[in-house]
Amino acid sequence: MNWHAEVMAGKLAAVRAGRIRRLMICMPPRHLKSHLASISFPAWCLGHDPSTQIICASYAQDLADKLSRDCRRIITADWYQQLFPTTRLSPRHQAVPEFETTAQGCRIATSVGGVLTGRGADVIIIDDPLKPEEALSQAQRQAANEWYDHTLYSRLNDKLSGAIVLIMHRLHEDDLAGHVMAQEDWEVVRLPAIAEEDELHPREAAACNAAIVMSLPKPRSTRDRHKIRCARPRHGRARSAPG
Repeated sequence: MNWHAEVMAGKLAAVRAGRIRRLMICMPPRHLKSHLASISFPAWCLGHDPSTQIICASYAQDLADKLSRDCRRIITADWYQQLFPTTRLSPRHQAVPEFETTAQGCRIATSVGGVLTGRGADVIIIDDPLKPEEALSQAQRQAANEWYDHTLYSRLNDKLSGAIVLIMHRLHEDDLAGHVMAQEDWEVVRLPAIAEEDELHPREAAACNAAIVMSLPKPRSTRDRHKIRCARPRHGRARSAPG
């Protein structure tokens, strides 16, 4: 498991703990951000509190449904149920777009622009709100931004304690990431494929391994808190500082 996954998982763990209310993760495609934030993180939250209500949004319903199926597969796995014996899916509500626990928690999958009337969430996760070609269209960007402002944001059960996680790769200065940062403060994890300068990212392994474990058949042990220095050489590969 590369260091960047542990950094992301540590930030997601801080969201559930209430230390971060607005988290943005900007990374290139194919770096496990959807696996951690849209699949493992909801399963981990429901494992610790099966009454948690979660809304997960992506640019298309078929992608949202695929991520929902993967999350549900984790929750129904034997090893997960051994770790979290109080979290069980309701036998009456196990549909792909929305499944519910016996404690009335849920994970709702929707697309950007989808209807969410009557739905509420303690945590909202937005995973790639726009396709790359859509980001070139002012109308598409505006539609996504307005949907966030007028529909999605209002779905938080508690505006003060509710959390929003946005994961995407930047596509335009006026994409959803740029739009929301102009409105309020966000914790931003920005990890480009090739670093523009040396970076220092704190890593709390005890917290982040708890989130990473959702993707593994066996739980990992924790390690001492330490920091890694992400100094990528010219060919773009990161290296960790000794320690």
